[in-house]
Amino acid sequence: MDADVFAQVRSAVRELVRERVVPLEERIEETDAVPDELRRAAAEMGLFGYALPEEFGGLGVTMAEDVQLAMEFGYTSPAFRSLFGTNNGIAGQVIARFGSDEQKKAWLPGLAAGDLIGSFALTEAEAGSDPAGLRTTARRDGEDWVITGGKRYITNAPIADLFVVFARSEPEQTGGRGISTFLVPAGTPGVTVGPHDRKTGQSGAWTAEVFLDDVRVPADALVGEQGRGYSKALTVLSRGRLHVAALCVGMAQRVLDESVAYAATAKQGGAPIGRFQLVQALIADMHTELLAGRAMVADVAARYDSGEDTSVGPSAAKLFCSEMVGRATDRAVQVHGGLGYLRTTPVERFYRDARLYRLYEGTSEVQRVIVGSGLLRAAGMARG
Repeated sequence: MDADVFAQVRSAVRELVRERVVPLEERIEETDAVPDELRRAAAEMGLFGYALPEEFGGLGVTMAEDVQLAMEFGYTSPAFRSLFGTNNGIAGQVIARFGSDEQKKAWLPGLAAGDLIGSFALTEAEAGSDPAGLRTTARRDGEDWVITGGKRYITNAPIADLFVVFARSEPEQTGGRGISTFLVPAGTPGVTVGPHDRKTGQSGAWTAEVFLDDVRVPADALVGEQGRGYSKALTVLSRGRLHVAALCVGMAQRVLDESVAYAATAKQGGAPIGRFQLVQALIADMHTELLAGRAMVADVAARYDSGEDTSVGPSAAKLFCSEMVGRATDRAVQVHGGLGYLRTTPVERFYRDARLYRLYEGTSEVQRVIVGSGLLRAAGMARG
Protein backbone atom coordinates (compact mmCIF):
# COMPACT_ATOMS: atom_id res chain seq x y z
CA MET A 1 0.00 0.00 0.00
CA ASP A 2 1.19 3.51 -0.79
CA ALA A 3 2.66 5.07 2.35
CA ASP A 4 0.38 8.11 2.21
CA VAL A 5 -2.69 5.94 1.73
CA PHE A 6 -1.73 3.72 4.64
CA ALA A 7 -1.12 6.77 6.83
CA GLN A 8 -4.69 7.84 6.10
CA VAL A 9 -6.00 4.38 6.93
CA ARG A 10 -4.12 4.30 10.21
CA SER A 11 -5.32 7.80 11.08
CA ALA A 12 -8.92 6.79 10.40
CA VAL A 13 -8.53 3.68 12.56
CA ARG A 14 -7.05 5.74 15.40
CA GLU A 15 -9.94 8.18 15.19
CA LEU A 16 -12.50 5.37 15.21
CA VAL A 17 -10.87 3.69 18.20
CA ARG A 18 -10.41 6.80 20.30
CA GLU A 19 -13.53 8.74 19.34
CA ARG A 20 -16.10 5.92 19.10
CA VAL A 21 -14.84 2.75 20.78
CA VAL A 22 -13.14 4.12 23.91
CA PRO A 23 -16.32 5.94 25.06
CA LEU A 24 -18.22 2.62 24.83
CA GLU A 25 -15.73 0.52 26.82
CA GLU A 26 -17.80 0.42 30.00
CA ARG A 27 -20.88 -0.55 28.00
CA ILE A 28 -18.95 -3.42 26.40
CA GLU A 29 -17.78 -4.51 29.84
CA GLU A 30 -21.23 -4.35 31.40
CA THR A 31 -23.13 -6.04 28.56
CA ASP A 32 -20.37 -8.48 27.56
CA ALA A 33 -21.04 -7.57 23.93
CA VAL A 34 -19.78 -5.26 21.20
CA PRO A 35 -22.54 -2.84 20.14
CA ASP A 36 -23.95 -3.36 16.66
CA GLU A 37 -23.02 0.17 15.65
CA LEU A 38 -19.36 -0.63 16.18
CA ARG A 39 -19.60 -3.76 14.03
CA ARG A 40 -21.18 -1.68 11.28
CA ALA A 41 -18.53 1.01 11.61
CA ALA A 42 -15.75 -1.57 11.42
CA ALA A 43 -17.30 -3.15 8.33
CA GLU A 44 -17.74 0.21 6.61
CA MET A 45 -14.06 0.98 7.20
CA GLY A 46 -13.01 -2.37 5.77
CA LEU A 47 -11.59 -3.70 9.03
CA PHE A 48 -13.02 -7.19 8.57
CA GLY A 49 -10.68 -7.73 5.62
CA TYR A 50 -7.72 -5.40 5.97
CA ALA A 51 -5.26 -8.33 5.94
CA LEU A 52 -7.06 -10.33 3.22
CA PRO A 53 -6.10 -10.14 -0.49
CA GLU A 54 -7.28 -7.10 -2.42
CA GLU A 55 -8.75 -9.24 -5.20
CA PHE A 56 -11.31 -10.56 -2.71
CA GLY A 57 -12.23 -7.21 -1.18
CA GLY A 58 -9.49 -6.85 1.40
CA LEU A 59 -6.74 -4.27 1.75
CA GLY A 60 -3.88 -6.77 1.57
CA VAL A 61 -1.72 -5.07 4.18
CA THR A 62 1.82 -6.27 4.83
CA MET A 63 2.83 -7.55 8.24
CA ALA A 64 4.61 -4.26 8.91
CA GLU A 65 1.34 -2.44 8.23
CA ASP A 66 -0.71 -5.02 10.13
CA VAL A 67 1.19 -4.44 13.37
CA GLN A 68 0.79 -0.67 13.07
CA LEU A 69 -2.99 -1.11 12.90
CA ALA A 70 -2.90 -3.66 15.72
CA MET A 71 -1.22 -1.12 17.99
CA GLU A 72 -4.20 1.16 17.39
CA PHE A 73 -6.70 -1.65 18.07
CA GLY A 74 -4.84 -2.56 21.26
CA TYR A 75 -5.52 0.88 22.73
CA THR A 76 -9.10 -0.03 23.59
CA SER A 77 -11.23 -3.00 24.67
CA PRO A 78 -9.82 -6.22 23.13
CA ALA A 79 -13.37 -7.24 22.19
CA PHE A 80 -13.47 -4.70 19.37
CA ARG A 81 -10.46 -6.17 17.57
CA SER A 82 -11.58 -9.70 18.38
CA LEU A 83 -14.76 -9.13 16.39
CA PHE A 84 -12.86 -9.02 13.11
CA GLY A 85 -9.54 -10.48 14.21
CA THR A 86 -10.18 -14.07 13.13
CA ASN A 87 -11.41 -12.94 9.70
CA ASN A 88 -8.08 -11.23 9.06
CA GLY A 89 -5.98 -13.65 11.04
CA ILE A 90 -5.96 -17.32 11.85
CA ALA A 91 -9.25 -18.24 10.11
CA GLY A 92 -9.11 -16.01 7.05
CA GLN A 93 -5.40 -16.56 6.46
CA VAL A 94 -5.86 -20.35 6.17
CA ILE A 95 -8.22 -19.80 3.23
CA ALA A 96 -6.19 -16.97 1.70
CA ARG A 97 -2.90 -18.88 1.86
CA PHE A 98 -3.92 -22.49 1.34
CA GLY A 99 -7.46 -22.56 -0.04
CA SER A 100 -8.41 -23.49 -3.58
CA ASP A 101 -9.59 -20.81 -6.00
CA GLU A 102 -13.15 -21.98 -5.45
CA GLN A 103 -12.81 -21.80 -1.65
CA LYS A 104 -11.33 -18.31 -1.85
CA LYS A 105 -14.13 -17.08 -4.12
CA ALA A 106 -16.77 -18.68 -1.93
CA TRP A 107 -15.64 -17.32 1.42
CA LEU A 108 -13.13 -14.46 1.29
CA PRO A 109 -15.40 -11.71 -0.14
CA GLY A 110 -17.96 -12.30 2.63
CA LEU A 111 -15.29 -12.38 5.31
CA ALA A 112 -13.64 -9.20 3.98
CA ALA A 113 -16.96 -7.36 3.87
CA GLY A 114 -17.92 -8.35 7.40
CA ASP A 115 -20.98 -10.20 6.17
CA LEU A 116 -19.48 -13.41 7.56
CA ILE A 117 -17.52 -14.23 10.71
CA GLY A 118 -14.84 -16.89 10.53
CA SER A 119 -13.70 -19.00 13.50
CA PHE A 120 -10.52 -21.05 13.96
CA ALA A 121 -11.36 -24.41 15.57
CA LEU A 122 -8.09 -26.05 16.61
CA THR A 123 -7.90 -26.14 20.42
CA GLU A 124 -9.37 -29.06 22.37
CA ALA A 125 -9.55 -30.07 26.02
CA GLU A 126 -6.47 -32.28 25.60
CA ALA A 127 -4.89 -30.44 22.70
CA GLY A 128 -3.97 -26.85 23.35
CA SER A 129 -0.32 -26.16 22.86
CA ASP A 130 0.46 -29.76 21.91
CA PRO A 131 -1.36 -31.24 18.86
CA ALA A 132 -0.60 -34.78 20.05
CA GLY A 133 -3.77 -34.66 22.11
CA LEU A 134 -6.06 -33.75 19.21
CA ARG A 135 -9.04 -36.14 19.29
CA THR A 136 -11.39 -34.76 16.65
CA THR A 137 -11.49 -37.19 13.74
CA ALA A 138 -12.35 -36.95 10.06
CA ARG A 139 -13.11 -40.13 8.14
CA ARG A 140 -13.85 -40.50 4.47
CA ASP A 141 -17.32 -41.80 3.60
CA GLY A 142 -17.80 -41.99 -0.15
CA GLU A 143 -17.45 -38.49 -1.56
CA ASP A 144 -17.81 -36.87 1.86
CA TRP A 145 -15.85 -36.38 5.06
CA VAL A 146 -17.51 -37.09 8.41
CA ILE A 147 -16.10 -35.08 11.32
CA THR A 148 -16.61 -35.95 14.99
CA GLY A 149 -15.17 -34.29 18.07
CA GLY A 150 -15.19 -31.20 20.23
CA LYS A 151 -13.31 -27.91 20.35
CA ARG A 152 -12.76 -25.56 23.28
CA TYR A 153 -12.07 -21.84 23.80
CA ILE A 154 -13.03 -21.07 20.19
CA THR A 155 -13.08 -17.31 19.58
CA ASN A 156 -16.26 -15.95 17.94
CA ALA A 157 -17.85 -19.41 17.93
CA PRO A 158 -21.30 -18.14 19.07
CA ILE A 159 -21.45 -15.68 16.15
CA ALA A 160 -19.46 -17.63 13.56
CA ASP A 161 -20.70 -18.38 10.08
CA LEU A 162 -17.75 -20.58 9.18
CA PHE A 163 -15.48 -22.84 11.21
CA VAL A 164 -11.98 -23.70 10.04
CA VAL A 165 -11.78 -27.12 11.69
CA PHE A 166 -8.68 -29.22 12.32
CA ALA A 167 -9.26 -32.96 12.59
CA ARG A 168 -7.13 -36.10 12.52
CA SER A 169 -7.79 -37.73 9.15
CA GLU A 170 -5.02 -40.32 9.49
CA PRO A 171 -5.51 -42.04 12.87
CA GLU A 172 -2.29 -44.04 12.56
CA GLN A 173 -0.25 -40.82 12.63
CA THR A 174 0.79 -39.04 15.83
CA GLY A 175 1.59 -35.50 16.92
CA GLY A 176 1.07 -32.90 14.23
CA ARG A 177 1.12 -35.47 11.44
CA GLY A 178 -2.09 -36.74 9.88
CA ILE A 179 -4.17 -33.66 10.73
CA SER A 180 -6.30 -32.07 7.99
CA THR A 181 -8.13 -28.77 7.69
CA PHE A 182 -11.81 -28.45 6.73
CA LEU A 183 -14.21 -25.58 6.06
CA VAL A 184 -17.43 -26.24 7.97
CA PRO A 185 -20.37 -23.80 7.69
CA ALA A 186 -21.92 -23.11 11.08
CA GLY A 187 -25.35 -24.29 9.93
CA THR A 188 -24.14 -27.75 8.94
CA PRO A 189 -26.18 -30.50 10.66
CA GLY A 190 -24.30 -31.86 13.65
CA VAL A 191 -22.56 -28.57 14.53
CA THR A 192 -23.52 -27.29 17.98
CA VAL A 193 -22.07 -24.30 19.81
CA GLY A 194 -22.19 -24.08 23.60
CA PRO A 195 -22.93 -20.92 25.60
CA HIS A 196 -20.20 -18.33 25.53
CA ASP A 197 -17.64 -18.64 28.30
CA ARG A 198 -17.53 -16.37 31.34
CA LYS A 199 -13.96 -15.16 31.54
CA THR A 200 -11.75 -13.14 33.86
CA GLY A 201 -11.41 -10.36 31.31
CA GLN A 202 -11.88 -9.45 27.65
CA SER A 203 -15.63 -9.06 28.03
CA GLY A 204 -17.43 -8.89 24.70
CA ALA A 205 -14.87 -11.17 23.04
CA TRP A 206 -16.87 -14.38 22.99
CA THR A 207 -15.38 -17.87 23.18
CA ALA A 208 -17.26 -21.15 23.44
CA GLU A 209 -17.10 -24.89 22.96
CA VAL A 210 -17.95 -26.32 19.55
CA PHE A 211 -19.31 -29.85 19.18
CA LEU A 212 -19.17 -31.78 15.92
CA ASP A 213 -21.40 -34.86 15.91
CA ASP A 214 -20.93 -36.82 12.66
CA VAL A 215 -20.76 -33.59 10.69
CA ARG A 216 -20.82 -34.41 6.99
CA VAL A 217 -19.02 -32.09 4.56
CA PRO A 218 -18.19 -32.59 0.87
CA ALA A 219 -14.72 -33.53 -0.35
CA ASP A 220 -14.09 -29.96 -1.50
CA ALA A 221 -14.31 -28.78 2.13
CA LEU A 222 -10.76 -30.08 2.59
CA VAL A 223 -8.24 -27.22 2.54
CA GLY A 224 -5.01 -28.10 0.76
CA GLU A 225 -3.36 -31.47 1.10
CA GLN A 226 -4.76 -34.18 3.34
CA GLY A 227 -2.74 -34.74 6.50
CA ARG A 228 -0.86 -31.45 6.29
CA GLY A 229 -3.27 -29.28 8.24
CA TYR A 230 -1.15 -28.72 11.31
CA SER A 231 1.62 -27.09 9.31
CA LYS A 232 -1.02 -24.65 8.04
CA ALA A 233 -2.05 -23.92 11.61
CA LEU A 234 1.54 -23.18 12.60
CA THR A 235 1.97 -20.85 9.64
CA VAL A 236 -1.04 -18.69 10.44
CA LEU A 237 -0.41 -18.86 14.20
CA SER A 238 3.05 -17.39 13.66
CA ARG A 239 1.53 -14.37 11.94
CA GLY A 240 -1.11 -14.19 14.66
CA ARG A 241 1.51 -14.17 17.40
CA LEU A 242 3.18 -11.11 15.94
CA HIS A 243 -0.23 -9.44 15.66
CA VAL A 244 -0.91 -10.21 19.35
CA ALA A 245 2.47 -8.73 20.28
CA ALA A 246 1.41 -5.49 18.60
CA LEU A 247 -1.92 -5.54 20.44
CA CYS A 248 0.04 -5.76 23.68
CA VAL A 249 2.05 -2.67 22.68
CA GLY A 250 -1.20 -0.79 22.08
CA MET A 251 -2.59 -1.76 25.47
CA ALA A 252 0.65 -0.82 27.20
CA GLN A 253 0.46 2.60 25.56
CA ARG A 254 -3.09 3.05 26.84
CA VAL A 255 -2.34 2.18 30.46
CA LEU A 256 0.78 4.37 30.36
CA ASP A 257 -1.30 7.29 29.11
CA GLU A 258 -3.89 6.66 31.84
CA SER A 259 -1.16 6.49 34.49
CA VAL A 260 0.66 9.64 33.39
CA ALA A 261 -2.60 11.61 33.29
CA TYR A 262 -3.59 10.36 36.74
CA ALA A 263 -0.19 10.94 38.35
CA ALA A 264 -0.04 14.47 36.99
CA THR A 265 -3.37 15.47 38.55
CA ALA A 266 -4.17 13.23 41.53
CA LYS A 267 -2.96 14.73 44.80
CA GLN A 268 -1.70 13.45 48.10
CA GLY A 269 -0.76 15.95 50.78
CA GLY A 270 -1.66 18.81 48.46
CA ALA A 271 0.82 17.83 45.71
CA PRO A 272 0.45 15.70 42.57
CA ILE A 273 1.57 12.12 43.19
CA GLY A 274 3.69 12.44 40.06
CA ARG A 275 6.19 14.37 42.16
CA PHE A 276 6.97 11.24 44.13
CA GLN A 277 10.04 9.59 42.70
CA LEU A 278 8.76 6.04 43.19
CA VAL A 279 5.68 6.90 41.13
CA GLN A 280 7.97 8.35 38.49
CA ALA A 281 9.95 5.10 38.56
CA LEU A 282 6.83 3.05 37.85
CA ILE A 283 6.00 5.27 34.90
CA ALA A 284 9.58 5.23 33.64
CA ASP A 285 9.69 1.43 33.68
CA MET A 286 6.39 1.25 31.77
CA HIS A 287 7.61 3.69 29.14
CA THR A 288 11.00 2.02 28.74
CA GLU A 289 9.59 -1.45 28.21
CA LEU A 290 6.91 -0.05 25.89
CA LEU A 291 9.59 1.51 23.67
CA ALA A 292 11.45 -1.81 23.59
CA GLY A 293 8.30 -3.72 22.65
CA ARG A 294 7.32 -1.25 19.94
CA ALA A 295 10.77 -1.38 18.35
CA MET A 296 10.89 -5.15 18.59
CA VAL A 297 7.53 -5.61 16.87
CA ALA A 298 8.47 -3.27 14.04
CA ASP A 299 11.79 -5.04 13.46
CA VAL A 300 10.28 -8.54 13.56
CA ALA A 301 7.47 -7.50 11.21
CA ALA A 302 9.99 -6.23 8.65
CA ARG A 303 11.89 -9.52 8.80
CA TYR A 304 8.62 -11.44 8.55
CA ASP A 305 7.71 -9.59 5.35
CA SER A 306 11.14 -10.25 3.85
CA GLY A 307 10.89 -13.95 4.70
CA GLU A 308 14.02 -13.79 6.83
CA ASP A 309 12.26 -14.94 10.00
CA THR A 310 8.66 -16.17 10.14
CA SER A 311 8.87 -18.28 13.30
CA VAL A 312 11.43 -17.46 15.99
CA GLY A 313 11.00 -13.68 15.74
CA PRO A 314 7.18 -13.68 16.04
CA SER A 315 7.37 -16.04 19.02
CA ALA A 316 10.02 -13.88 20.69
CA ALA A 317 7.91 -10.76 20.12
CA LYS A 318 4.78 -12.43 21.47
CA LEU A 319 6.69 -13.68 24.51
CA PHE A 320 8.26 -10.34 25.37
CA CYS A 321 5.25 -8.11 24.65
CA SER A 322 2.66 -10.29 26.38
CA GLU A 323 4.82 -10.43 29.51
CA MET A 324 5.60 -6.71 29.16
CA VAL A 325 1.95 -5.65 29.04
CA GLY A 326 1.26 -7.74 32.14
CA ARG A 327 3.89 -5.74 34.00
CA ALA A 328 2.58 -2.48 32.53
CA THR A 329 -1.01 -3.08 33.66
CA ASP A 330 0.19 -4.14 37.11
CA ARG A 331 2.25 -0.95 37.46
CA ALA A 332 -0.69 1.10 36.20
CA VAL A 333 -2.90 -0.28 38.98
CA GLN A 334 -0.12 0.53 41.46
CA VAL A 335 0.10 4.13 40.23
CA HIS A 336 -3.64 4.50 40.70
CA GLY A 337 -3.51 3.03 44.21
CA GLY A 338 -6.87 2.02 45.67
CA LEU A 339 -8.68 3.60 42.73
CA GLY A 340 -6.86 1.19 40.44
CA TYR A 341 -8.61 -1.74 42.12
CA LEU A 342 -12.11 -0.44 41.37
CA ARG A 343 -14.07 -1.80 38.43
CA THR A 344 -14.86 1.74 37.30
CA THR A 345 -11.21 2.44 36.47
CA PRO A 346 -9.92 1.57 32.97
CA VAL A 347 -6.57 0.24 34.25
CA GLU A 348 -8.36 -2.34 36.42
CA ARG A 349 -10.17 -3.64 33.36
CA PHE A 350 -6.99 -3.77 31.28
CA TYR A 351 -5.24 -5.55 34.16
CA ARG A 352 -7.73 -8.40 33.73
CA ASP A 353 -7.77 -8.20 29.94
CA ALA A 354 -3.98 -8.44 29.64
CA ARG A 355 -3.72 -11.78 31.40
CA LEU A 356 -5.07 -13.71 28.42
CA TYR A 357 -2.28 -12.55 26.11
CA ARG A 358 0.17 -14.83 27.91
CA LEU A 359 -2.09 -17.82 27.22
CA TYR A 360 -3.75 -17.77 23.82
CA GLU A 361 -2.14 -18.36 20.43
CA GLY A 362 0.60 -20.18 22.32
CA THR A 363 1.49 -19.71 25.99
CA SER A 364 4.67 -17.95 27.07
CA GLU A 365 6.15 -21.36 27.83
CA VAL A 366 5.45 -22.56 24.29
CA GLN A 367 7.03 -19.42 22.84
CA ARG A 368 10.17 -20.10 24.86
CA VAL A 369 10.33 -23.62 23.44
CA ILE A 370 9.88 -22.33 19.88
CA VAL A 371 12.58 -19.68 20.28
CA GLY A 372 15.05 -21.92 22.07
CA SER A 373 14.62 -24.96 19.82
CA GLY A 374 14.63 -22.82 16.70
CA LEU A 375 17.95 -21.23 17.58
CA LEU A 376 19.48 -24.59 18.46
CA ARG A 377 18.30 -26.22 15.23
CA ALA A 378 19.80 -23.33 13.29
CA ALA A 379 23.08 -24.14 15.04
CA GLY A 380 22.89 -27.73 13.80
CA MET A 381 21.21 -29.57 16.66
CA ALA A 382 19.16 -32.50 15.37
CA ARG A 383 15.44 -32.74 16.14
CA GLY A 384 14.62 -34.97 19.07
